Amino acid sequence: MQRLSVYSARMNAGFLRGHLEGLLLAVLTDEPGHGYALSQRLAARSGGELAVPEGSLYPALQRLEGRRLVTSSWVVSDGRRRRIYRLAPGGRRQASVAARDWKLFSGAVDRVLDGLA
Repeated sequence: MQRLSVYSARMNAGFLRGHLEGLLLAVLTDEPGHGYALSQRLAARSGGELAVPEGSLYPALQRLEGRRLVTSSWVVSDGRRRRIYRLAPGGRRQASVAARDWKLFSGAVDRVLDGLA
């Protein structure tokens, strides 16, 4: 049985807002990739809980590129032209900051909501 993504099926899209850029930086620390590959990495690393639609993915990548945290270039692979995204030096630092901030935030939320779910 295929597992439904919490993001696409049950979770309010607002939960991901504000965190998608940090998540993309995190999967880019593994290796460069094109948009679809990055979305697949997010899904795999989240155990299928996060499926990010193209309408959210590509604008987030463009914002990261605009902030110079990510660079991109066009390549031809398997006869297809693809835009490959890579972490810029500042992107690697920002990925660490995003991970630290998330741990602090999620720990605080866990303490507030402990026992309610």
